[in-house]
Amino acid sequence: MPEVRAYACDDKTTQFHPTTVTIPEAGPQDITFEIKYAGICHSDIHTAREEWGPAKFPLTPGHEIAGIVTQVGSEVTKYKVGDKVGVGCMVNSCGTCEYCQAGEEQYCVGDGGTLWTYGDDAQGNPTAGGYAQGFTVNQDFAARIPDEIPFETAAPLLCAGITTYSPLKRWGAGPGKKVAVVGLGGLGHMGVQIAAAMGAEVSVISQTRSKEEDGKKFGATDYHALSEEGTLENLRGTFDLILCTVSADDLDYSGLLATLKPMGVFVDVGLPENPTTLHLAGLVIGSKVMAGSQIGGMAETQEMLEFCAEHGVHPQVELISGEEITEAYNNVVNSKVRYRYVIDTATF
Repeated sequence: MPEVRAYACDDKTTQFHPTTVTIPEAGPQDITFEIKYAGICHSDIHTAREEWGPAKFPLTPGHEIAGIVTQVGSEVTKYKVGDKVGVGCMVNSCGTCEYCQAGEEQYCVGDGGTLWTYGDDAQGNPTAGGYAQGFTVNQDFAARIPDEIPFETAAPLLCAGITTYSPLKRWGAGPGKKVAVVGLGGLGHMGVQIAAAMGAEVSVISQTRSKEEDGKKFGATDYHALSEEGTLENLRGTFDLILCTVSADDLDYSGLLATLKPMGVFVDVGLPENPTTLHLAGLVIGSKVMAGSQIGGMAETQEMLEFCAEHGVHPQVELISGEEITEAYNNVVNSKVRYRYVIDTATF
Protein backbone atom coordinates (compact mmCIF):
# COMPACT_ATOMS: atom_id res chain seq x y z
CA MET A 1 0.00 0.00 0.00
CA PRO A 2 1.38 3.43 -0.94
CA GLU A 3 2.20 6.10 1.61
CA VAL A 4 1.36 9.76 1.01
CA ARG A 5 2.20 12.94 2.85
CA ALA A 6 -0.52 14.23 5.17
CA TYR A 7 -1.27 16.33 8.24
CA ALA A 8 -2.62 14.88 11.48
CA CYS A 9 -3.32 15.81 15.08
CA ASP A 10 -2.56 13.58 18.05
CA ASP A 11 -5.22 14.71 20.53
CA LYS A 12 -8.13 17.09 20.94
CA THR A 13 -5.87 20.13 21.23
CA THR A 14 -5.68 19.84 17.39
CA GLN A 15 -2.05 20.78 16.92
CA PHE A 16 -1.50 19.60 13.35
CA HIS A 17 1.85 18.31 12.14
CA PRO A 18 3.23 16.66 8.98
CA THR A 19 3.04 12.89 8.77
CA THR A 20 2.42 10.10 6.28
CA VAL A 21 -0.65 7.90 5.88
CA THR A 22 -1.12 4.65 4.02
CA ILE A 23 -3.85 4.50 1.40
CA PRO A 24 -5.20 1.27 -0.09
CA GLU A 25 -4.28 0.06 -3.54
CA ALA A 26 -7.16 0.50 -5.97
CA GLY A 27 -9.31 -2.64 -6.16
CA PRO A 28 -11.27 -3.61 -9.28
CA GLN A 29 -14.08 -1.08 -8.54
CA ASP A 30 -11.84 1.61 -7.04
CA ILE A 31 -10.10 4.75 -8.18
CA THR A 32 -7.06 6.37 -6.62
CA PHE A 33 -6.66 10.10 -7.01
CA GLU A 34 -4.11 12.74 -6.12
CA ILE A 35 -5.73 15.18 -3.73
CA LYS A 36 -5.22 18.76 -4.83
CA TYR A 37 -7.49 20.60 -2.42
CA ALA A 38 -9.21 19.79 0.89
CA GLY A 39 -11.76 22.00 2.60
CA ILE A 40 -11.89 22.54 6.35
CA CYS A 41 -15.43 21.87 7.55
CA HIS A 42 -16.56 22.79 11.06
CA SER A 43 -17.48 19.11 11.40
CA ASP A 44 -13.76 18.33 11.21
CA ILE A 45 -13.20 20.60 14.19
CA HIS A 46 -16.08 19.14 16.20
CA THR A 47 -14.72 15.65 15.50
CA ALA A 48 -11.04 16.36 16.16
CA ARG A 49 -11.79 18.26 19.36
CA GLU A 50 -14.04 15.42 20.54
CA GLU A 51 -17.06 17.72 20.84
CA TRP A 52 -19.23 14.99 19.31
CA GLY A 53 -17.64 12.12 21.22
CA PRO A 54 -14.30 10.29 21.41
CA ALA A 55 -12.05 10.37 18.34
CA LYS A 56 -9.34 7.97 17.24
CA PHE A 57 -5.88 9.54 17.13
CA PRO A 58 -3.70 10.24 15.31
CA LEU A 59 -6.44 11.77 13.17
CA THR A 60 -6.21 13.01 9.58
CA PRO A 61 -9.61 14.65 8.96
CA GLY A 62 -11.16 16.01 5.79
CA HIS A 63 -14.36 15.18 3.90
CA GLU A 64 -14.30 17.97 1.32
CA ILE A 65 -11.85 16.56 -1.18
CA ALA A 66 -10.99 17.39 -4.80
CA GLY A 67 -8.32 15.78 -6.94
CA ILE A 68 -7.16 14.15 -10.16
CA VAL A 69 -7.55 10.45 -10.89
CA THR A 70 -4.19 8.67 -11.11
CA GLN A 71 -5.25 5.00 -11.13
CA VAL A 72 -8.41 3.07 -11.96
CA GLY A 73 -9.33 -0.51 -11.11
CA SER A 74 -9.88 -3.14 -13.79
CA GLU A 75 -13.69 -2.90 -13.56
CA VAL A 76 -14.01 0.88 -13.32
CA THR A 77 -16.27 2.38 -15.99
CA LYS A 78 -17.12 5.82 -14.62
CA TYR A 79 -13.70 7.46 -14.55
CA LYS A 80 -10.36 7.50 -16.31
CA VAL A 81 -6.91 8.75 -15.38
CA GLY A 82 -6.86 12.54 -15.49
CA ASP A 83 -10.50 13.11 -14.50
CA LYS A 84 -11.38 15.69 -11.86
CA VAL A 85 -13.22 14.04 -8.98
CA GLY A 86 -14.45 14.84 -5.52
CA VAL A 87 -15.27 12.89 -2.37
CA GLY A 88 -17.56 14.14 0.38
CA CYS A 89 -18.77 12.78 3.70
CA MET A 90 -19.15 9.08 2.83
CA VAL A 91 -17.14 6.46 1.00
CA ASN A 92 -19.25 3.29 1.08
CA SER A 93 -22.55 1.66 2.04
CA CYS A 94 -24.17 -1.76 1.76
CA GLY A 95 -25.67 -1.00 -1.66
CA THR A 96 -28.67 -3.29 -1.16
CA CYS A 97 -30.88 -1.85 1.60
CA GLU A 98 -33.96 0.22 0.75
CA TYR A 99 -32.14 3.51 1.25
CA CYS A 100 -29.14 2.58 -0.87
CA GLN A 101 -31.46 1.32 -3.59
CA ALA A 102 -33.27 4.68 -3.46
CA GLY A 103 -30.01 6.61 -3.91
CA GLU A 104 -29.92 7.73 -0.26
CA GLU A 105 -26.71 5.99 0.76
CA GLN A 106 -26.24 8.37 3.70
CA TYR A 107 -29.07 6.56 5.50
CA CYS A 108 -27.79 3.01 4.87
CA VAL A 109 -29.19 0.45 7.32
CA GLY A 110 -27.39 -2.59 5.90
CA ASP A 111 -24.45 -4.41 7.44
CA GLY A 112 -21.98 -1.80 8.64
CA GLY A 113 -24.22 1.11 7.64
CA THR A 114 -22.81 4.15 5.90
CA LEU A 115 -19.02 4.31 5.96
CA TRP A 116 -17.96 7.87 6.62
CA THR A 117 -14.89 9.34 4.99
CA TYR A 118 -12.49 9.36 7.93
CA GLY A 119 -12.28 8.16 11.50
CA ASP A 120 -12.61 4.38 11.19
CA ASP A 121 -13.55 1.64 8.78
CA ALA A 122 -16.16 -1.10 9.16
CA GLN A 123 -13.78 -3.02 11.45
CA GLY A 124 -13.01 0.00 13.63
CA ASN A 125 -9.56 0.65 12.15
CA PRO A 126 -8.43 4.31 11.93
CA THR A 127 -8.86 5.81 8.46
CA ALA A 128 -7.51 9.03 6.95
CA GLY A 129 -9.42 11.77 5.21
CA GLY A 130 -8.59 14.61 2.85
CA TYR A 131 -5.74 16.39 4.65
CA ALA A 132 -3.43 14.19 2.58
CA GLN A 133 -2.04 13.92 -0.92
CA GLY A 134 -3.86 10.77 -2.00
CA PHE A 135 -7.11 8.86 -1.58
CA THR A 136 -8.64 5.60 -2.78
CA VAL A 137 -12.40 5.16 -3.06
CA ASN A 138 -15.04 3.02 -4.76
CA GLN A 139 -16.00 4.65 -8.05
CA ASP A 140 -19.64 4.90 -6.92
CA PHE A 141 -18.67 7.25 -4.07
CA ALA A 142 -16.73 9.74 -6.16
CA ALA A 143 -18.39 12.63 -7.97
CA ARG A 144 -17.29 14.22 -11.23
CA ILE A 145 -16.28 17.86 -10.88
CA PRO A 146 -17.42 19.93 -13.88
CA ASP A 147 -14.76 22.04 -15.58
CA GLU A 148 -16.92 25.15 -15.13
CA ILE A 149 -16.31 25.10 -11.37
CA PRO A 150 -12.96 26.68 -10.40
CA PHE A 151 -11.01 23.68 -9.16
CA GLU A 152 -9.67 25.36 -6.01
CA THR A 153 -13.27 26.09 -4.93
CA ALA A 154 -14.72 22.67 -5.69
CA ALA A 155 -13.85 20.74 -2.52
CA PRO A 156 -16.28 22.52 -0.13
CA LEU A 157 -19.17 21.74 -2.47
CA LEU A 158 -18.80 18.06 -1.51
CA CYS A 159 -20.04 18.91 2.01
CA ALA A 160 -21.18 22.53 2.36
CA GLY A 161 -22.70 22.48 -1.12
CA ILE A 162 -24.76 19.32 -0.78
CA THR A 163 -25.65 20.04 2.88
CA THR A 164 -27.45 23.22 1.80
CA TYR A 165 -28.65 22.15 -1.66
CA SER A 166 -30.48 19.05 -0.44
CA PRO A 167 -32.87 20.70 2.06
CA LEU A 168 -33.45 23.73 -0.16
CA LYS A 169 -34.51 21.42 -2.98
CA ARG A 170 -36.53 19.10 -0.73
CA TRP A 171 -38.54 21.91 0.87
CA GLY A 172 -39.27 23.79 -2.34
CA ALA A 173 -36.99 26.82 -2.52
CA GLY A 174 -37.78 28.49 -5.82
CA PRO A 175 -39.69 31.28 -7.56
CA GLY A 176 -42.38 32.83 -5.39
CA LYS A 177 -40.82 31.54 -2.16
CA LYS A 178 -39.24 33.64 0.58
CA VAL A 179 -36.22 31.90 2.10
CA ALA A 180 -34.21 33.01 5.13
CA VAL A 181 -30.71 31.70 5.75
CA VAL A 182 -29.62 31.95 9.38
CA GLY A 183 -25.88 32.51 9.60
CA LEU A 184 -23.48 33.58 6.85
CA GLY A 185 -20.55 31.24 7.35
CA GLY A 186 -19.21 28.30 5.36
CA LEU A 187 -22.67 26.73 5.04
CA GLY A 188 -24.71 29.92 5.04
CA HIS A 189 -22.92 31.63 2.18
CA MET A 190 -23.54 28.54 0.06
CA GLY A 191 -27.19 28.40 1.11
CA VAL A 192 -27.74 32.00 0.05
CA GLN A 193 -26.18 31.44 -3.37
CA ILE A 194 -28.02 28.19 -4.04
CA ALA A 195 -31.41 29.47 -2.90
CA ALA A 196 -31.00 32.58 -5.04
CA ALA A 197 -29.97 30.45 -8.04
CA MET A 198 -33.12 28.36 -7.50
CA GLY A 199 -35.13 31.55 -7.94
CA ALA A 200 -36.16 32.23 -4.34
CA GLU A 201 -36.21 35.63 -2.67
CA VAL A 202 -33.46 35.27 -0.06
CA SER A 203 -32.85 37.03 3.25
CA VAL A 204 -29.93 36.60 5.64
CA ILE A 205 -30.50 36.56 9.40
CA SER A 206 -27.17 37.11 11.14
CA GLN A 207 -26.00 38.28 14.54
CA THR A 208 -24.68 41.61 13.26
CA ARG A 209 -24.52 43.55 9.99
CA SER A 210 -20.77 42.97 9.56
CA LYS A 211 -21.35 40.66 6.57
CA GLU A 212 -24.25 42.54 4.97
CA GLU A 213 -22.30 43.57 1.88
CA ASP A 214 -21.18 39.98 1.33
CA GLY A 215 -24.68 38.61 1.88
CA LYS A 216 -26.10 40.81 -0.84
CA LYS A 217 -23.21 39.98 -3.15
CA PHE A 218 -24.08 36.30 -2.70
CA GLY A 219 -27.67 36.97 -3.76
CA ALA A 220 -29.64 38.06 -0.68
CA THR A 221 -32.12 40.86 -1.18
CA ASP A 222 -32.54 41.58 2.55
CA TYR A 223 -30.31 41.33 5.60
CA HIS A 224 -31.43 41.28 9.23
CA ALA A 225 -29.33 41.52 12.41
CA LEU A 226 -30.39 39.73 15.59
CA SER A 227 -28.39 42.23 17.65
CA GLU A 228 -30.89 44.92 16.70
CA GLU A 229 -33.94 45.17 18.93
CA GLY A 230 -37.20 43.90 17.49
CA THR A 231 -35.69 42.11 14.47
CA LEU A 232 -37.58 38.83 14.83
CA GLU A 233 -40.78 40.50 15.95
CA ASN A 234 -40.76 42.65 12.81
CA LEU A 235 -40.32 39.53 10.64
CA ARG A 236 -43.26 37.55 12.04
CA GLY A 237 -45.08 35.57 9.34
CA THR A 238 -42.58 36.44 6.59
CA PHE A 239 -40.83 33.30 5.35
CA ASP A 240 -41.85 30.10 3.61
CA LEU A 241 -38.58 28.37 4.51
CA ILE A 242 -35.77 28.98 6.99
CA LEU A 243 -32.42 27.24 6.56
CA CYS A 244 -30.51 27.41 9.85
CA THR A 245 -26.77 26.90 9.41
CA VAL A 246 -25.46 27.93 12.83
CA SER A 247 -24.64 25.69 15.78
CA ALA A 248 -25.16 28.23 18.59
CA ASP A 249 -26.83 26.78 21.67
CA ASP A 250 -28.50 30.08 22.59
CA LEU A 251 -30.34 30.70 19.32
CA ASP A 252 -33.93 31.97 19.71
CA TYR A 253 -35.63 29.06 17.95
CA SER A 254 -39.11 30.08 19.07
CA GLY A 255 -38.57 33.57 17.73
CA LEU A 256 -37.34 32.21 14.41
CA LEU A 257 -40.30 29.84 14.11
CA ALA A 258 -42.59 32.83 14.54
CA THR A 259 -41.09 34.41 11.41
CA LEU A 260 -42.48 31.54 9.31
CA LYS A 261 -45.74 31.78 7.43
CA PRO A 262 -48.40 29.18 8.24
CA MET A 263 -47.23 25.78 6.98
CA GLY A 264 -43.70 27.13 6.74
CA VAL A 265 -40.61 24.98 7.32
CA PHE A 266 -37.62 25.51 9.60
CA VAL A 267 -34.79 23.13 8.67
CA ASP A 268 -31.58 22.84 10.66
CA VAL A 269 -28.18 21.82 9.32
CA GLY A 270 -26.14 23.53 12.03
CA LEU A 271 -26.24 20.70 14.59
CA PRO A 272 -25.76 22.46 17.96
CA GLU A 273 -23.58 20.65 20.48
CA ASN A 274 -26.15 20.70 23.31
CA PRO A 275 -29.88 19.83 23.49
CA THR A 276 -32.39 22.50 22.52
CA THR A 277 -35.62 23.38 24.34
CA LEU A 278 -38.63 24.33 22.25
CA HIS A 279 -42.27 24.95 23.09
CA LEU A 280 -44.25 22.83 20.63
CA ALA A 281 -46.98 25.45 20.45
CA GLY A 282 -44.67 27.27 18.05
CA LEU A 283 -45.18 24.39 15.62
CA VAL A 284 -48.82 23.59 16.27
CA ILE A 285 -49.99 27.18 15.83
CA GLY A 286 -49.64 27.74 12.09
CA SER A 287 -49.09 24.04 11.29
CA LYS A 288 -45.36 24.58 10.90
CA VAL A 289 -42.62 22.04 10.32
CA MET A 290 -39.28 21.80 12.13
CA ALA A 291 -36.91 19.52 10.29
CA GLY A 292 -33.31 18.45 10.12
CA SER A 293 -31.20 17.58 7.11
CA GLN A 294 -28.00 15.62 6.77
CA ILE A 295 -26.32 15.48 3.35
CA GLY A 296 -27.57 14.00 0.07
CA GLY A 297 -27.03 10.74 -1.75
CA MET A 298 -24.44 10.36 -4.48
CA ALA A 299 -26.89 11.05 -7.32
CA GLU A 300 -28.06 14.26 -5.65
CA THR A 301 -24.46 15.25 -4.95
CA GLN A 302 -23.67 14.98 -8.65
CA GLU A 303 -26.87 16.89 -9.44
CA MET A 304 -25.74 19.66 -7.06
CA LEU A 305 -22.36 19.93 -8.79
CA GLU A 306 -24.02 20.23 -12.19
CA PHE A 307 -26.42 22.86 -10.79
CA CYS A 308 -23.54 24.89 -9.38
CA ALA A 309 -21.64 24.65 -12.66
CA GLU A 310 -24.69 25.81 -14.63
CA HIS A 311 -25.43 28.75 -12.33
CA GLY A 312 -21.87 29.87 -11.54
CA VAL A 313 -22.22 28.98 -7.86
CA HIS A 314 -19.13 28.17 -5.83
CA PRO A 315 -17.79 28.96 -2.37
CA GLN A 316 -15.59 31.89 -1.55
CA VAL A 317 -12.38 30.32 -0.29
CA GLU A 318 -9.08 31.19 1.35
CA LEU A 319 -6.25 28.90 0.29
CA ILE A 320 -3.88 27.87 3.07
CA SER A 321 -0.85 25.62 3.51
CA GLY A 322 -0.61 22.53 5.68
CA GLU A 323 1.28 24.39 8.38
CA GLU A 324 -1.63 26.84 8.72
CA ILE A 325 -4.28 24.21 9.61
CA THR A 326 -3.95 24.64 13.38
CA GLU A 327 -4.46 28.40 13.14
CA ALA A 328 -7.28 27.89 10.66
CA TYR A 329 -9.20 25.74 13.16
CA ASN A 330 -9.11 28.56 15.70
CA ASN A 331 -10.13 31.10 13.07
CA VAL A 332 -13.14 29.03 12.02
CA VAL A 333 -14.35 28.77 15.61
CA ASN A 334 -13.92 32.54 16.00
CA SER A 335 -15.74 33.28 12.69
CA LYS A 336 -12.66 34.84 11.11
CA VAL A 337 -12.74 32.97 7.79
CA ARG A 338 -14.40 34.35 4.64
CA TYR A 339 -15.87 31.81 3.99
CA ARG A 340 -14.15 28.45 3.67
CA TYR A 341 -10.54 27.48 4.24
CA VAL A 342 -9.19 25.19 1.55
CA ILE A 343 -5.87 23.42 2.05
CA ASP A 344 -3.53 23.37 -0.95
CA THR A 345 -2.00 19.91 -0.50
CA ALA A 346 0.93 20.79 -2.76
CA THR A 347 2.32 22.54 0.34
CA PHE A 348 2.69 19.29 2.31
